[in-house]
Amino acid sequence: MVGPYRGLFDGSGVKGFVLAGFFGRMPMSMLGIGVILLISTLTTSYATAGAVAAMTNVAFAVAAPLSSRLVDRFGQSRVIPPFSVTNALALLALMLCAGFRLPDWTLYATGLLVGASSMSIGSMVRARWSVIHGGSNKLHTAFAFESVVDEVIFVTGPALVTVLATAVNPYAGLVVALVSMLLGCLALAAQRRTQPPVQAVRAVGGTPILIPGIALLAGVYLALGAVFGSVDLITVAFAEEHGVKGAAGFLLASFAGGSMVSGLWFGSRHWKISLRGRFMRTLALFVVGLVPIMFIGNPWIMAAALFLAGFAISPTLITGFSLTERLVPPSLLTEGMAWISTAIGFGVAAGAWAGGRIIETFGASHAYAFSWGAALLAAIVGIGGSGLLRLPEASSPANN
Repeated sequence: MVGPYRGLFDGSGVKGFVLAGFFGRMPMSMLGIGVILLISTLTTSYATAGAVAAMTNVAFAVAAPLSSRLVDRFGQSRVIPPFSVTNALALLALMLCAGFRLPDWTLYATGLLVGASSMSIGSMVRARWSVIHGGSNKLHTAFAFESVVDEVIFVTGPALVTVLATAVNPYAGLVVALVSMLLGCLALAAQRRTQPPVQAVRAVGGTPILIPGIALLAGVYLALGAVFGSVDLITVAFAEEHGVKGAAGFLLASFAGGSMVSGLWFGSRHWKISLRGRFMRTLALFVVGLVPIMFIGNPWIMAAALFLAGFAISPTLITGFSLTERLVPPSLLTEGMAWISTAIGFGVAAGAWAGGRIIETFGASHAYAFSWGAALLAAIVGIGGSGLLRLPEASSPANN
């Protein structure tokens, strides 16, 4: 399984941008649960916590394609620094508003600014990989590695922020997220040698979301984002409901851990099944994998079930980003990948909001049915519209 990953990092500057990208996007797994833990601790309201987290994700979802378009036009080194500094200041303001018990609208306002100034660092790192390995089999392995990195972040991030917030201080997790983001993003911006070249002439069509295949992928990942957003919030409430709130990070880490293991395996294989075929199969697997969590009441059995349910996450993300890389013109690459992230962001926001409402009405254990329904919707949209994901004839038959 290790073989395909050998030599992936041999290029000049590759290890540097991979490491910087890791720390730069660490907050993507820490911010949501950190905000939820902070606000739910101070207000005792999961509805308010979920709404603020949703506001942050909506703002990110709206702004990410715009900041990515700026990156395509001006380059990562010029765009990342002002956004990352603004993001750090906004997150600090959110914590201060919560700490001083200011009115709820201040939480929403600062949460909005946090989301609007967040960048799709994962898309920027994948764009660098696309320049280095574009057109070769190594790009599939590179995207698989990036999905594994995402899952390592989602394994360690929730556990870290939960331990810091519950055992040290409610603010500690968000402080660590802030420092990690700022240092990682500034380090990434400083590495100009591996950044994608600025495209002087943009492709006709304006925006990748107008490409039918990208619009379909965005719809699928919107629904999958709702799964991620609702599972995060519901799992925190589930742990508290069973008297083990401190184990929430471990439960979420189990979900991401399953994805990490499957991502390593998935990226090590050379597939004969087409990209489109892989995409449809992973969506179906996700729906099946989420069924057990709706019927489990024991936290430790739930950890095992979430681990198994996470198996389909990385393969679905890997195939989605691979399809995007082939469907989008090079001059719109970062923005095209950002649309996948922004769709997930919108979905996470909707899932967090809906999850909070359902928890307070029906309880955490019953709320997982919403997560399963969102996964089912993603599979129906993705499989039903898969004809839009056919790649140009120039692509390898194994990739169509």
